[in-house]
Amino acid sequence: MADKVPTSRLVRGSKLGQVAAGRVIRNAGTRVSMIGRSDQVRARIAENSVIAAADQLVTVLGSMKGVAMKLGQMLSILDLDLVPEDHREEFQRKLAALRDQAPTASFEAMRRVIETDYGRPISEVFAEFDPEPVAAASIGQVYRARLHDGRDVAVKVQYPGIDAAIRADMKNLTMFLKVWKSTVPTLSTPALLNELRLNFEGELDYEREARTQHRIAGLYAGHPFIAVPDSLPELSTRRVLVSEFFEGTSFTTICELPQEERNRIGEIIFRFYIGSLYRYHEFCGDPHPGNVLLGRDGRVAFVDFGLFNSMDVEHVEFEKSCLRAATEGRRDDLYALMVRRGVISADADVTPDECLEYVYAAAEWNLVDEEIAITPEMASTGFLLAIDPRASEFSGMKSQNLPPEHLFSRRADFLTFGVLGQLDAGANWHRIGREWVYGEPATTELGAAEERWRAER
Repeated sequence: MADKVPTSRLVRGSKLGQVAAGRVIRNAGTRVSMIGRSDQVRARIAENSVIAAADQLVTVLGSMKGVAMKLGQMLSILDLDLVPEDHREEFQRKLAALRDQAPTASFEAMRRVIETDYGRPISEVFAEFDPEPVAAASIGQVYRARLHDGRDVAVKVQYPGIDAAIRADMKNLTMFLKVWKSTVPTLSTPALLNELRLNFEGELDYEREARTQHRIAGLYAGHPFIAVPDSLPELSTRRVLVSEFFEGTSFTTICELPQEERNRIGEIIFRFYIGSLYRYHEFCGDPHPGNVLLGRDGRVAFVDFGLFNSMDVEHVEFEKSCLRAATEGRRDDLYALMVRRGVISADADVTPDECLEYVYAAAEWNLVDEEIAITPEMASTGFLLAIDPRASEFSGMKSQNLPPEHLFSRRADFLTFGVLGQLDAGANWHRIGREWVYGEPATTELGAAEERWRAER
């Protein structure tokens, strides 16, 4: 029987975890948890080369409006306490520069987009239309309106010219690659950049997104705690997406709720963003706090389906096999799986122990069978380690070659981790995940409710 991977300082230092210290992985020494690696990541960020690369990155992305918005949104999950204090203010400014690339457009400009796509006045489509946006999407604005039949709807409208801006950005990926290659080589692979290109193009097509949202809304219809507002494909165009309006509380307000409620919402977020992949082979590649709303009835609504992806069954099974091997400490099996799949080259300077340690360093939060409260620092450490193995002792993993079909599922994992870190949510994430990784019965109230719903369907 394989030696069990021990829990670590991540668990011992969490609010909910209580485990004994001092256990080790056989022949591998004491593991360093996400918390323990924070100092290593700080040291890496403190290097002058990284600070200089951040300057260079902002310079390049400053002229790449569409891409900068998405990357700025992704980087916004990072906990800036990881950055050494001497550099924190400057690093904050650089990240803010990326996040603030969203264009501004008057309602008259957005009205022209709507009326151009519909080919008729806005009053013929909507009985009422509030000119003040209720939310900002990554490439557009969201408005509240009412149809002539009395239904309240959300109307997402693309910024004028954003499609041309993103397509121009994609043509400049050579420069983008050059900047990132010196800092985070695993983010500059041709496969990832090609996947980014395909996904950005897909996100510009609101008609496609409306069809996806309609399908996912049907998939979760009647769910006890997950709500997906249905889209209206018949009223959606290439640049205008119309869907049911969901009256909900924003993520900022959710973060102010009592711990028990935040834990409940965190479990729901985990079940939707991660569970969807393993149960239905579909997942959102863009988990983000702005896409989460809490309804008055306690259900959590998820919006924005521009980066919703499907994965073939065989690839989902590969990921589940890797999770089981890591959970059970079967380092040789995990290594063999990754070599066979082409993630690690057989002649790379990577050992089975390093492979297992790397997986745990990045995903320990849902591999150990303990209750863990996720902090922003933990989320940032795991995210930075995953995208830049050189920030730790895992230098051999910098040559990993994650196949394109897995790139965005990993992105979904880390961004979900980041959302849970901002929420400061606690749970036994591993025990929840065993429902879809091992096919085991639910151990939480939410899991039991979901089981009943699935059985009734």
